[in-house]
Amino acid sequence: MKNNIKAAIIDLYNGETNQGIRCIKDILSDCGLEYKLYDSRAKGEIPSTDYDIYISSGGPGSPWDGEGKKWEEDYFKLLDALWANNQNPANRKKFVFFICHSFQIMVRYFGLAEVVMRNSKSFGIKPVHKTKSGELEKLFENLTDPFYAADFREWQVIQPNLNRLDELGAKISALEKVRPHVDLERAIMAIRVSNEFVGTQFHPEADPESMQHHLMQPERKEHVVSKYGEEKYQEMLDLCENEIGIKLTRKNVLPGFIKEAIKQLN
Repeated sequence: MKNNIKAAIIDLYNGETNQGIRCIKDILSDCGLEYKLYDSRAKGEIPSTDYDIYISSGGPGSPWDGEGKKWEEDYFKLLDALWANNQNPANRKKFVFFICHSFQIMVRYFGLAEVVMRNSKSFGIKPVHKTKSGELEKLFENLTDPFYAADFREWQVIQPNLNRLDELGAKISALEKVRPHVDLERAIMAIRVSNEFVGTQFHPEADPESMQHHLMQPERKEHVVSKYGEEKYQEMLDLCENEIGIKLTRKNVLPGFIKEAIKQLN
């Protein structure tokens, strides 16, 4: 029964107008779940451990912004409790999905890799490549390789801590696009930390409406056209509606996580 499963949305947008929270709400509703929203970064609202599924959102600015602030301290205490709960085989499991800004904070929390500023901002619909582990990732099994995802970030996750990943049994499941002309390490785009904890640097919740909203903003159109050219901008618009563009990612990744959690919780 879905009605005994409780979901929480952790909003890390810090009061900034966004499309992400609407998209997350839509997906939870499509999966038949009711939810409660917690404005954690702007208002210090942190959910209790009473929920079964937690979706932690993207957000603006630095993933180090919360250092020394009460909201991040409370957020990390929640993660402590949820992780500890899942270590006991007898306990009902707690499922957490981390998106973009939350993904970067999760990497900091577990010490999985370095979180650093990018040389230039990434914005738009970009190809994401599966790793060997990603080829076995059930959330990606219906996606092409590469698949396409909404990617907005000024920060990135690089230089994985292989000892820490091995210690936790965590798997890197996706990397950013191949850039043979750029002599820089490819950023990590997804990690499965455990059966219940998964994070993506990209925005799996993004739908055509949200991406068209972003791409039609004059300053954002100018950013894409000036950096990538008019042809690439038009390609991104096409990928909003293409059935193997972000529609495929939106249909599979976050809904797949939620449906698998429901299955395991019932």
